[in-house]
Amino acid sequence: MSDPKSAETPRTAPTPDDTALLRGLPWPDSTSRPLGSPIQPSVVYASDSPDALDAQYEGRAQGYTYAREGHPNADTLAARIDGLEGAEGGIVTGSGMAAVTLALLGACGAGDHVLGGDQLYGRSLRLMTEELPRLGIETSLADPTDSAAIAAALRPNTRLVLIETVSNPTLRIADLAGIAALCRARGILLAVDSTFSTPRALRPLEHGADLVIHSVTKLLAGHSDATLGYLAARDPDLRARLRVCAVTMGLTPSPFDCWLAERGLLSFALRHDRAEANAARLADHLAGLPGVRRVIYPGRADHPDHARAQTLLGPRGGTMLSFEIAGGRAAANALTRAASQIAFAPTLGDIGTTLSHPASSSHRALSHEARAAIGISEGFFRVSAGVEEGDWLAAQFTAAIAAAAAAG
Repeated sequence: MSDPKSAETPRTAPTPDDTALLRGLPWPDSTSRPLGSPIQPSVVYASDSPDALDAQYEGRAQGYTYAREGHPNADTLAARIDGLEGAEGGIVTGSGMAAVTLALLGACGAGDHVLGGDQLYGRSLRLMTEELPRLGIETSLADPTDSAAIAAALRPNTRLVLIETVSNPTLRIADLAGIAALCRARGILLAVDSTFSTPRALRPLEHGADLVIHSVTKLLAGHSDATLGYLAARDPDLRARLRVCAVTMGLTPSPFDCWLAERGLLSFALRHDRAEANAARLADHLAGLPGVRRVIYPGRADHPDHARAQTLLGPRGGTMLSFEIAGGRAAANALTRAASQIAFAPTLGDIGTTLSHPASSSHRALSHEARAAIGISEGFFRVSAGVEEGDWLAAQFTAAIAAAAAAG
């Protein structure tokens, strides 16, 4: 006897609309355009044919293939920074140090010599002293505030000189004019990390630099939520070489970070000018407080490079200042704890004021003697001024300095 269930009509699952699962459906058309840049997170881009792909790779057609080789958000951000710097074909990288690394490894090779300023950012110093020599690139350091010292340190195989316009964290001003003239006469590339000065104060390519570098993470993006770098080269051939190197080494930035940085960049001039005014005022205020041994700010007449700062940066003193208090680590700890409304963080360029302690952060890898040689003690602090109300900032630091003095 047959099973009665076998005579029932089989039930079938609903058939989905398979087109909803297909890649490559057309983007909705619109007669209007978005005011804000869209985020384009796609890793890959589809082409119509091998011939179309060839046309893109050979430069006969504009397009994207694979995000490591470029994507719209990186290109949009690069174009905006290019406009600020008076540059062409800038490259956005995954971090500021990625931009420094790209400049050095993209332009130099085994047997070359790289001369760096002796007060570079801590990680740049480590790159110079530890990583490049491991790859067969000779390195040495010299005082960038003295073009004669730079000239004396050059070698027959010197390929590139790396300096910061304003050094981190001692805020010394490089002799950019003298070093640029020296490099031009010797046929040596000059790379300038302009993170502190920003294009608001200086365009290094207009002052003889061959490469300009930024940690976009800092003042340009301005909100401590995007990690990016930027590198631009004057020479088109070098520019092309650097781009190939960046793609090969995978220094590509995140589309989302690029989108965040572009949004932050829209308020860059406003943020910069308000923070610069706060930095100048705070520098003068700190200089008058008991317990403060010295204040370093390029806009002050007592800065060791004040005349050069005026020539190079004009009225721009910048958003950064440093100061030194009496006492050791105990006083430093007391200061940061008392300044509880000021973020104690190893960063700069945020919309809010931040305080950092180079001896325990950016320059911690240096020996005590090496830090002392460039003026960094346990009582040395760097301030990145933000956009807060000036009186409030002054009150915060007044209380913090008093707490440090009480701690001895």
